[in-house]
Amino acid sequence: MSTVIDDQQPAGGIPSDKLYFRIGEVARIVGVKPYVLRYWESEFSGVRPGKSRSNQRLYRRKDVEKLLKIKDLLHARRYTIEGARQFLKVQEEPGDDELLSPRQLKRLRQVRETLVDLKKKLES
Repeated sequence: MSTVIDDQQPAGGIPSDKLYFRIGEVARIVGVKPYVLRYWESEFSGVRPGKSRSNQRLYRRKDVEKLLKIKDLLHARRYTIEGARQFLKVQEEPGDDELLSPRQLKRLRQVRETLVDLKKKLES
């Protein structure tokens, strides 16, 4: 059970009411300095914050979650940057279903049903 520091943010967590975060907020949430976040941006392709009109970095919730994972891999699990990069790449590889469009999936299911029917007919 996590303790609550203020009304919006569980300790060690991401504020539940926000969609975008500035670099200082993310640095505080992740527990590293802003320059470390900027370095990780250059090393990990999955972290790409947008920019505000004033050209400040705006991280999305998924960016913050990814940065927390990166910190865990590098600091707690003692991965190298290359090792963490490979670990994240393997985790993010899409499954077969994600490589096909919904139309293609529907067609494959139809073909499969036809083949199953044919097999049943041949076996009987």
